[in-house]
Amino acid sequence: MQDVAHQVYPPSTLYVVATPIGNAGDITLRAVNVLALADAVACEDTRNTAQLLQRYGLHKELIAAHEHNEREAAEKLVERLRAGQRIALVSDAGTPAVSDPGARIVDAVRAAGLRVTPLPGASAAVSALSASGLIGDRFLFAGFLPAKAKQREAALMALKPVAATLVFYEAPHRILEMTDALSATLEAGRQVVFARELTKLFEEVHRCTLAEARAWLEADANRQKGEFVVLVEGAPPAAEGDDAEAERILAILLEECPLKQAAALAAKITGKKKNALYERALEIKGGG
Repeated sequence: MQDVAHQVYPPSTLYVVATPIGNAGDITLRAVNVLALADAVACEDTRNTAQLLQRYGLHKELIAAHEHNEREAAEKLVERLRAGQRIALVSDAGTPAVSDPGARIVDAVRAAGLRVTPLPGASAAVSALSASGLIGDRFLFAGFLPAKAKQREAALMALKPVAATLVFYEAPHRILEMTDALSATLEAGRQVVFARELTKLFEEVHRCTLAEARAWLEADANRQKGEFVVLVEGAPPAAEGDDAEAERILAILLEECPLKQAAALAAKITGKKKNALYERALEIKGGG
């Protein structure tokens, strides 16, 4: 702690401070030190943050900075930073501005030419990823899917070809709907990981295939409780020769069917996208 205290924390700086996602012991030494030094703490919910600070024996002026007042809060914070204050920015849990309020504030502070310093710490997405066992060099953080069915389906269709591990957040009352949408859109054999209540008393990390997912959730009502991180294995690599086979089938169909019909039939047979096959059919007919 002495080493941390000897570090330099300049004034006129917004400190983006990660806080625990459940277990209060996951606060970092730097976070406690900066929260103690700060002239004020900008936070998502003043009641939650007041309780958090009390755990570490801290009492600070709290400034509400949530999704409904971010622009106004940003203006006030920029004024205070220009006056030489140190401001800590926190969310209710985890790292601010990652599927939480804070991004507009950080943007406004940077636009004003002021310093922003991150203090890394707890992150539900990264914690779940580290315990998932899903092998891959890349992941794509998608946050919360849309609540409406059609918009959710469109979002998943856009993500379906992505080879990276997909990382989502989901609320307990929508976890079954989300699982059904994943199962309807993605391949049944893909691995899915449900990480719920991370760092808390009833923490659970379960991995299975999408085909098994809903049955696992329904086997115990407790499995549908708590905040979720859901990780889905990335798109499987296309089998070698898939494109060549699709082209061969398309060429045969073009000899017997109109262009649109050939593309539609080829899409049904191969599982390839109809629009892409239609474009290729145009090229074939045009001699391309």
